[in-house]
Amino acid sequence: MTLPPLPESSDAFATASWSEIADHYRALATAPLDASSVDGWLAHWSRLDELVTEAASLAMIAYTCDTANAEKQAAHLRFSTEVMPQLEEVEVALARRFVAIGSKDPDLATTLRRFRAGIEIFREESVPLVAEAEGLAAKYQQITGGMTARWRGEDIPLPRLSPFLKSRDRDEREAAWRASTAPYVEARDALAGVFDRMVELRQGMARNAGFADYRDYAFAAKCRFDYTPADCERLYDAIEEAVGPAIVRALEIRRDRLDLTAVRPWDLSVDPWREAAPVPYGSIAELQDTAARIFTTVDPDLGAEFRTMIQGELLDLQSRPGKAPGGYCDTLHARGVPFVFMNAAGVPEDVTTLLHEAGHCFHAFAAHPRPLIWQRHPGAESAELASMSMELLASPHLARPTGYYGEHDALSARLEHLEDILMSLAHIASVDAFQSWVYTHDGGRDAVARDRAWLALRERFEPGVDWTGLEAERIARWYRQLHIFLYPFYYIEYGIAQIGALQVWRNSRHDPGAAVASYRRFMALGATRSLPELYAAAGVTLSFDVTMLRDLVEMIEEEMTVLREALSTLT
Repeated sequence: MTLPPLPESSDAFATASWSEIADHYRALATAPLDASSVDGWLAHWSRLDELVTEAASLAMIAYTCDTANAEKQAAHLRFSTEVMPQLEEVEVALARRFVAIGSKDPDLATTLRRFRAGIEIFREESVPLVAEAEGLAAKYQQITGGMTARWRGEDIPLPRLSPFLKSRDRDEREAAWRASTAPYVEARDALAGVFDRMVELRQGMARNAGFADYRDYAFAAKCRFDYTPADCERLYDAIEEAVGPAIVRALEIRRDRLDLTAVRPWDLSVDPWREAAPVPYGSIAELQDTAARIFTTVDPDLGAEFRTMIQGELLDLQSRPGKAPGGYCDTLHARGVPFVFMNAAGVPEDVTTLLHEAGHCFHAFAAHPRPLIWQRHPGAESAELASMSMELLASPHLARPTGYYGEHDALSARLEHLEDILMSLAHIASVDAFQSWVYTHDGGRDAVARDRAWLALRERFEPGVDWTGLEAERIARWYRQLHIFLYPFYYIEYGIAQIGALQVWRNSRHDPGAAVASYRRFMALGATRSLPELYAAAGVTLSFDVTMLRDLVEMIEEEMTVLREALSTLT
C-alpha cells in the first residue's frame, strides 16, 4: 500500500484549506485495505490526525490566550467551524473501513467500540449544526474573555479580583464578589440568546441521529458505555445525602470562626484560619519551579516531565486582559507534549489549578507511547481521575522547603482544599442535573424557565449559604460555567473522578509508593481499557453509591478535624 507522504510538522496545516487537508484523507479512503495492510494504514491515519488536530489545538490555544486578536479568532474559527466538522464526516467513513476488517489486538478493543458508536450516531445533516454551535462557542468566549471589572479606578480582568475575595475585611470581599459577578449579570440576556440557539442546535443533532433528546445523544457521543443517566441521578442523590450535611457542618464552623450571623456567598473564599490570605508565589517562574519540586517529591519522573513543560514554554499561566477565562490542558499529539493554560492571580487556588492541570499533563506523557492517537485519550472520567488524584497526592508536600507555604499556611491550604472538594461535589451535581433538565424538558428552550430550574437545583445542592436578595447573582453562576456552553455534559465526570481520586488518596495514606505506582500504571494504559478496568488499574472502584461516598466523606471530615486541631495549636 502506498500513501502520499505526510508533512513533518503540523505547521504545514496551520493555514491549509479544508480541501488541501481533505486530499490526505481521500487517499486513506481510497487506498486498498485488507487484514495484511490495515496496520500500516492505521498508523498513517493516526499520524495524519496527530498533525491536523495539533494544528487545530495551536489555533485554539492562540485564540484563548488573546481573544481580542481578530486574526487569531479567524484562525480558530476556521478550524472549529470549517475543518473539524467536515473532518468528523471523513473520520466516520474511515472508521467504517477499519471496523469492517476489525482487529484481534486487545489494545484496540476500546477504539473499535468507540468507532462503532461514532458510526451509529453520525448524520451528515448535522455537520452544519456542529459548525454553527462551534461558532457560538467562540462568541461565548469572546464575550466572557473581554469581561473586566472596575476596581480602584482601574479596569481589570475578573481573575485579578481573586485576592480580594479572600480579604478579612468583609466589606472589601463583598465588593470584590459583586464586581466579579456583575459582568455576568449584565451579560445575561446576550449569553441567554447564545444558549437558546445552542440548545436548538444540539437538540437538532439528537433528533437527526434518532435520539429522544440531547442527553441521550451525548451519552452515546461520549462513549459512556459503563454508566447511564440513571447512575448519574443516583450520584446526585448520594451527594445530597452524604455531602450536603457535611457542607452544612463545615459552613457552621466557618460562620463561628468568622463571627458571622450567616454565611453569604462572599464569605466562602476567605480563610477562617488566617488573618491574611497567603501569597503562595511571587512570580510565575516561582509558581512553576515550586510545582516542579513538589512533583519531583511525589515521583522523580513526574518532576522531570514538568521541567520539560517549563523548558519548552508549554505553560501560559498569567491572567491578563483579553485572555479567555478558566484553565485547561491540551495535548499536542504530533509533538508528544501537553500545553497548560490558566489564569493565575496570586492566590492559593492557582496552586490547586496548576496541580490539577499538571495531572492531565502526566496523563498525556504516560499515554503518548501508545502507537495510535485513539489509544491515548480515555474518556473524561479517566482524564479527571488523573488530575484530581494529583491534587491530593501533592497535598502533603505543600509546605516549604518543597512547597509554597509555611507550616501554618500549608495546613490551612490543605483544609481549604478538602472543604472545596465537598463544595465542588455539590456544584457538580447542580451543573449536571441542570444540563439534564435543560435537554430533557421543553422548558430548556426558555431562558426564564432555565433560570428557575437552576435556582431550584441550587436550593437542593447548596445548603448553608444565605443568598437573600441575590437572585440575579445566583442565576449568573451558571452563565459563567463555560462547560455548559462549550462542552455540554462534560461535568459529571468531575464527580465520578473525584470519588476515584479520594480512593487514590486513601490508598496513599497507607502506602504512598504503591498508590503512585498504581496511578502511573493507570495513566500509561491511555484509552486501551474500559472505564472500570482503568479505575481498577489505579487501585480504585468506579462507584455511584451513597455507601462509598459516605465513607469517603467521613475520611475527609476526620482529616479536616485533625487539620483544625493542628491549626488551633499553632494559632
